[in-house]
Amino acid sequence: MKNIKTLRWVGGVDGYLQIIDQTRLPVKFVEIACHDVETVWEAIKLLRVRGAPAIGIAAAYGVCIGLQTVTGGDETALLDRLEEVTEYLASSRPTAVNLFWALERMKKAAQERRGKMTPAQIAARLLAEARNIHEEDRQMCRAMGRHGAELLRDGQGVLTHCNAGGLATSDYGTALGVIFAAVESGKRLHVFADETRPLLQGARLTTWELKQRGIDVTLICDSMAAQVMKEGRVQAVITGADRIAANGDAANKIGTYGLAVSAAAHEIPFYVVAPSSTFDLALADGEAIPIEQRDPAEITHGFGRQTAPEGINVYNPAFDVTPARLITALVSELGVIRPVTRDQIAGLLAK
Repeated sequence: MKNIKTLRWVGGVDGYLQIIDQTRLPVKFVEIACHDVETVWEAIKLLRVRGAPAIGIAAAYGVCIGLQTVTGGDETALLDRLEEVTEYLASSRPTAVNLFWALERMKKAAQERRGKMTPAQIAARLLAEARNIHEEDRQMCRAMGRHGAELLRDGQGVLTHCNAGGLATSDYGTALGVIFAAVESGKRLHVFADETRPLLQGARLTTWELKQRGIDVTLICDSMAAQVMKEGRVQAVITGADRIAANGDAANKIGTYGLAVSAAAHEIPFYVVAPSSTFDLALADGEAIPIEQRDPAEITHGFGRQTAPEGINVYNPAFDVTPARLITALVSELGVIRPVTRDQIAGLLAK
């Protein structure tokens, strides 16, 4: 099976970030070299790199790139630049909590070494921290895969939405990581992938990843999911998440909530897979999760072709929130949370 290196650091402290441009898939495989923080910001904003864990990793490396111009100066200049760079990167997308988690972790790593290291040494330490975030995500993906694979049975049909595979993480995935692990353990699965309108991450990315790994997959339109469930083709629904509140409400790509409602109506288990860094215990419930509003042109002029009248009103939220009551289980690298309650979440994350 082919491992996908969504992003990688090239060189030492003065190196750069290399990413797969996911907006070009599946027609072209193109990598972009990010030599400045503006290119990293643009890559996150325009979904060249996407998926909550991958966004966090990219942002951590983006901090390293942003500091390259001040490592020869004094400590004050470096810390001022750090604040500027982290604030700038945080403005790229509002919903994925991993972005803010990674940036805060990088800031903390620098502050802990204030007055103890030279600016060049702090920059080197921050690159090591970014590499740690990257490697930890690999380990978490593998652990989530192992835990989640136990929830799937041989011969099942599994429905997924958007892309929560290697392209959304370091190299293995969250929701797709569970599918990969189940298949590697010998289970035969048939995956149904929603196209995921309006940007078609399911059609463009998830089906591409599954084909790369030789996994049986059928692409369906988003509006077909309930019918496929009714026909008995699906025995489990599994998705990723971009932020999970303290009570278990989970934000994920728009359309996920509707899937959860349909799954409940057909008595199909609905699983959400995400690392512990995606949990935001500061938010009591999903009502407090900020929802990104994206460019109306994504709907009116999808992929460059006009499909709606000029001047039409457009509502384009990038995410919706699935309430905890519709989630059968949450899967993290620490284990499976079932039932999904505030106490169960707090107890597992306390580990």
